[in-house]
Amino acid sequence: MNGDGDGPPSAAVATAVATALAGGTWLAWALSGGGYFWPRWVWFGLVTAAAAVGLTGWVRRRPPGRRRWLAADGAAAGLIISVEVAVWALSGGGFFWPVFSGLGWSLLFGLHALSLRQWPPGRRRELARRVETLARTRRGALDDQATELARVERDLHDGAQARLVSLALSLGLAENLLDRDPAAAAKLLGEARSSAVGALDDLRTVMHSIHPPVLADRGLGAAVRALALDLAVPVTVTGEPQDQLAPAAQSAVYFAVAECLANIVKHSRADGVWVEFPPGAEGVAVVVRDDGAGGAGLIPGRGLAGVRGRLDAFDGQLGVESPPGGPTTVTISLPAAERDR
Repeated sequence: MNGDGDGPPSAAVATAVATALAGGTWLAWALSGGGYFWPRWVWFGLVTAAAAVGLTGWVRRRPPGRRRWLAADGAAAGLIISVEVAVWALSGGGFFWPVFSGLGWSLLFGLHALSLRQWPPGRRRELARRVETLARTRRGALDDQATELARVERDLHDGAQARLVSLALSLGLAENLLDRDPAAAAKLLGEARSSAVGALDDLRTVMHSIHPPVLADRGLGAAVRALALDLAVPVTVTGEPQDQLAPAAQSAVYFAVAECLANIVKHSRADGVWVEFPPGAEGVAVVVRDDGAGGAGLIPGRGLAGVRGRLDAFDGQLGVESPPGGPTTVTISLPAAERDR
């Protein structure tokens, strides 16, 4: 029992009481001279009660919802059928009348189980919306990937590749002039060195545009602060990410913030920008606010639409509040599934 003596009896106490009753009825039957073995009905009642308690506990341990009701239906049907078969056997057999009740209960249980295989209308609509969203985000992710690859190829072609070609030409000319005109060769080697340094800078810029090293080394908070240092508009960054995002999701949030800041510089005429990692906000990654002219929106082909495209691949959401005259608030949120797993 519980410490105050008011709680229900424990399983051990219940077992002891049932054993005592079973033994007492058998003793009473034996002392009364035997005859018809009526204690069987007492034992049958005790076993039925124990089975009902056990099945109730099993049902209560099922997860809440429609499956628990199915388990309760099955437990009740199984107990009733078992009781009727036991009554038939203890009463001497004969015509097997429990078959009718058993068929009825089995049919009800089967219909109940069949109903669970049919999705409710609301669930079907939700799944249809989910499939549509996944198809749209998959197309968007593929388009964004193709655009990003084209940009990287263009940057490499126009930047690092051109410098490396110039480097090769300078080295070839220097090799030809090394014996005839060492001074000219030395000048060409200096130009080659400058081309090599420029090519490294171009490669470093391309690498930063793919995945900034500070993001991998120091995390999202430090990367956003480093991003804010290069802006012409004063930026205040407060808070820290509450959860560690998965690397791909972290990169998406970083570039989403970068796009928001670039849009502010280009279009908002803002005097100040605030980037906040809200503490304790479920699913919210970052909020970007500015005191500019407002009027921002998700216009296809424009910057914020591209931000939403980045987040779509992670089931993220982009909220924009930008009345004419400002201020503008952009909320970037990711579902919990994209947190570090």
